[in-house]
Amino acid sequence: MSDEVIDKSQWEFFCNRLSRQLQGAQAEIEVASLNIGDQIQAEWVPLLGVTYDPKDDVVEIAVEGLDHIVREPRSLIVQRDGAMVESLAVETTAGERHIVRFRQPLSLPAPEAVRS
Repeated sequence: MSDEVIDKSQWEFFCNRLSRQLQGAQAEIEVASLNIGDQIQAEWVPLLGVTYDPKDDVVEIAVEGLDHIVREPRSLIVQRDGAMVESLAVETTAGERHIVRFRQPLSLPAPEAVRS
């Protein structure tokens, strides 16, 4: 696995591209900070999208049932396994680390017709 720090000038484009690439994926969101420790905010729910709004300086991770907002992001770090994006870490100026892990849902074969 390799880590890649995304340049801030590319955040909006990167988030839009990531959302398209991970369409149909599931996500787990974890927040780590000295104040609260490590807490899971969402556990393997459908990912709706990841956006960066430069005007308000926020990263939004939308999953089914939750819009997770990260204010004052300082860095975006992507972890890849080959071409596959495994996770995205958003570090804030307040020292928080928001980690979003991705996985594709399992595709099961269609059930066979029952013969009598």
